[in-house]
Amino acid sequence: MYAKNLNILLCTILALWSVCTLAGPKIQTWTTANGARVYFVPTEGLPLVDIRVVFDAGSARDGAQFGLATLTSGLLDTGAGQWNADAIAQRMEGVGARLGTGISRDTAWVSLRSLTVSKLLEPALDTLREIIQHPSFNPTDFEREKKNLLVGLKQREESPADLAGIAFFQTLYGNHPYAHPKEGNIDTVEKLTREDLQKFYQHYYVAKNALIVIVGEVDKPKAESIANGLLSGLPTGEAASALPAVDQPSASKTERKFFPSAQTHVYSGVPGIKAVDPDYFPLYMGNHILGGSGLVSKISEEVREKRGLSYSAFSYFYPFRELGPFLMGLQTKKGQSDEALNVMQKTLRDFIIAGPTPKELEASKKNITGGFAMRLDSNQKLVDQVASIAFYGLPLDYLDTFTGKVEAVTPQAIQKAFKARIDPDKLQTVLVGADAPHEK
Repeated sequence: MYAKNLNILLCTILALWSVCTLAGPKIQTWTTANGARVYFVPTEGLPLVDIRVVFDAGSARDGAQFGLATLTSGLLDTGAGQWNADAIAQRMEGVGARLGTGISRDTAWVSLRSLTVSKLLEPALDTLREIIQHPSFNPTDFEREKKNLLVGLKQREESPADLAGIAFFQTLYGNHPYAHPKEGNIDTVEKLTREDLQKFYQHYYVAKNALIVIVGEVDKPKAESIANGLLSGLPTGEAASALPAVDQPSASKTERKFFPSAQTHVYSGVPGIKAVDPDYFPLYMGNHILGGSGLVSKISEEVREKRGLSYSAFSYFYPFRELGPFLMGLQTKKGQSDEALNVMQKTLRDFIIAGPTPKELEASKKNITGGFAMRLDSNQKLVDQVASIAFYGLPLDYLDTFTGKVEAVTPQAIQKAFKARIDPDKLQTVLVGADAPHEK
């Protein structure tokens, strides 16, 4: 009976907390003495705090050493100060905290989730501080993590879906820093040294190249104390330089790569959208109708439902700091890839010409706004949202105004944005599978 009552109480607290978030979080922001930006959202109801320290140190900063950012991030929690990986894990487990690291093309981050009780939070913060400020990059750990990464890269060679994604980015971005896979390639990772990681860390893991997101049941003085403590020992440094602009392709291009698989993977698209983009909402809403809403989207209807050419077909916009891709994709059995590709691309052309109907747009608005609260119903989800707002320089009221901007989108705005931004005569297309020619 006690356990049942406790579960009911916890569910009630979670429900009340979710209701509170519907109004949109109030983001407080300031800059630390050594130049790091801090974004703080106080919450009530659960004695938890989620912290994410974000650096402009994603794979786009690899230079020619593809995989460098990934390996650097992966080594951070394997040893710091006087602690090895086991000691770090034991320290976190002992206070019920959870530590994480990761990278994207734009960012690298270290995250912590902890209870806010001082005797549990303070040891967790001490550990996080050492990981950020004094990673050891132990030679033994380096060799192990490098070996593990290489094993993963070799396994990647057996996945036609992974190979198609890699080939698509290479075709789309050419020599741009976004072109290579964030994990790197076998030949580039094999050449990486421990000293390469140390240099990368020293260059990019500095205060002016960092931001801190704190979401949880702490007050502002405590949030200030957390932020100051985590980065006070880092050099001030400088923010990373701007990435080069992404060039639009001058003509369409199709590449075919043979792979002995039952399915052929097909990707097609163009550079499409930045995280901060005046056309973001018309493009986002339009894509939800075109290919982003699952089985009810236009692409899925034409490719899957009407013709049975693919189990799934989709389209997405991936906003990056510079132009991220607009990507359409599907997988289909041998002998059908050209037909499926033509149907997918024709669906895009028809959508650009005609745009969505008012009925389609209204259904899409209801779907998106109806599910918006789910994006904010936990500290961790809120950290994700605030970190994106912070890193990409979105307005601090972005979450407050999101549904209003969705509701304001018109069919005409979608049609205008797609015509201006997506040229179907310049699509970059990759096919990987048995339908591609087999080069002997």
